[in-house]
Amino acid sequence: MMLRDVTNSLDPGPRRVDTLAVILGDQLDHQSMALASIRKEVDAVLMMEVDEEAVLGPSHRQRTALFFSAMRHFASELQDNGYLVRYTTIDHPQNTHTLMGEVARAVSDLKPRRITIVQPGDWRVLNSVRQWESCTGIPVQVLEDTHFTCTLHEFRIWAEGRKVLTMEYFYRERRKALKILLESDGQPVGGSWNYDHDNRHSFGRNGPNAPTPLRFKPDPMTRKVIDLVNERYPQAPGRLDTFGWPVTRNQALELLDDFIAYRLSGFGPFEDAMWTGQPWLFHSQLSVPLNLKLLNPWDCIRAALDAFSTGGAPLQSVEGFIRQIIGWREYIRGVYWQEGSGYRDRNYLQQHGQLPAFYWTGDTDMRCLRECIDPVLEHAWMHHIPRLMVTGNFALIAGVHPRAVGDWYFGMFADSVDWVTTPNTIGMAMYADGTDTSDPVVATKPYAASANYINKMSNYCKHCPYDNKARTGQTQRGPACPFNTFYWDFLIRNEHRFRNNPRMKMILKHIDTMSHQDRIEIRISANAIREKIGVGYIDS
Repeated sequence: MMLRDVTNSLDPGPRRVDTLAVILGDQLDHQSMALASIRKEVDAVLMMEVDEEAVLGPSHRQRTALFFSAMRHFASELQDNGYLVRYTTIDHPQNTHTLMGEVARAVSDLKPRRITIVQPGDWRVLNSVRQWESCTGIPVQVLEDTHFTCTLHEFRIWAEGRKVLTMEYFYRERRKALKILLESDGQPVGGSWNYDHDNRHSFGRNGPNAPTPLRFKPDPMTRKVIDLVNERYPQAPGRLDTFGWPVTRNQALELLDDFIAYRLSGFGPFEDAMWTGQPWLFHSQLSVPLNLKLLNPWDCIRAALDAFSTGGAPLQSVEGFIRQIIGWREYIRGVYWQEGSGYRDRNYLQQHGQLPAFYWTGDTDMRCLRECIDPVLEHAWMHHIPRLMVTGNFALIAGVHPRAVGDWYFGMFADSVDWVTTPNTIGMAMYADGTDTSDPVVATKPYAASANYINKMSNYCKHCPYDNKARTGQTQRGPACPFNTFYWDFLIRNEHRFRNNPRMKMILKHIDTMSHQDRIEIRISANAIREKIGVGYIDS
């Protein structure tokens, strides 16, 4: 498929169009309100690759290539369906490399009567869109994003008057509203709303028996994008020779079918487990096409429900998967827009350390971190437990600034879009989304853990030079695991903040029994490790 520039397909040259519909890189939905708002014969679509978005911060090569390739495939599909598409490639000689600049260029050439765009998934981009009208003199209409199962209005109604926005209660209300996995009397199928207690199994001594997920060989259009990204962004992190992401809706549906057939049944019980050399396990990777809008939530929900009804997957797996789709994903989006544009800059625990350089290279002797970071460098992906309980947990207890962590997650993951990445990082992983007058929003407690959790849920500690049982010092096994040192240091540093949190009372009792000398030793050891790995000294 070859992209055609709309200004070259109109005869005798650029002409006036009625509506210019702008479609962003994470809005690749053929059922989009942007497409529903236009007529093929008199309107045009604008899509653009710009450095303003591609190099907003350090961006993984696969993330950049994924966006460009998926956008180009989507634009070609629109052209094949009769739409007029003005598409600016990243290497176009007239590219201004800003969204505003490309909109202004298109307005100058096509002279539309109005501009439409579906609400962006990023406060920064939305605030830019709000300036387009004054800059171009053309009315701009921001349309509702109908991709989700819960509108922002519905979320606001649910959140109104609540002191705490607990995801579990949101999820139950959405199950009822959408009539998913309910008995005729409105009670949950199986008698429970949530099967988390059944979904915390480790793989045991023999390890997992998980099938390899479907990957896609790059077609000529994707290979051209890969070459372009390698040439244009030589300093960007990550590898591109392993690229295998879906870049069309048909490929996304194939990936969904593959997950349902081969891995959904094992997803539930082993969704929290990790294993050396196996990043995919029973996870779907469907967050990537979902966040680009190549898939919609109902595609996933119906497929999972069909598997349950035919005996292809147990209830605990189907419920856990659907909870991620209609519960966590939509809850996170609601929180993002509810909390406002300053959300990503919150720093409730006042942590100011630097992100260790090994997050960008994987060059660390801590086996768990290397096992979790290497797949990010290789594939721009890891599943939710390495994100939360290894890389996120380590940054949290080491005292890293939450914005530094957020920038890493935003740039390094193929499924990264601000509405989902920021609350998951700032809110969940870093426990940073509280304010001077309010407690944190997303997490009811910090997701801090020692090496004990990692040892329980993986085999990483077995191959590590550190002693996962020691808190400080050196043992016959090796140096004390930094996770242990940082964990206790984190609790000591923040005990005054956690005293009123009922979920922290039990663990703080261990702090109360520590001697003054133990506390000092932990603080000194923690700062020594911080200095060694580049986080920096934290004053007691």
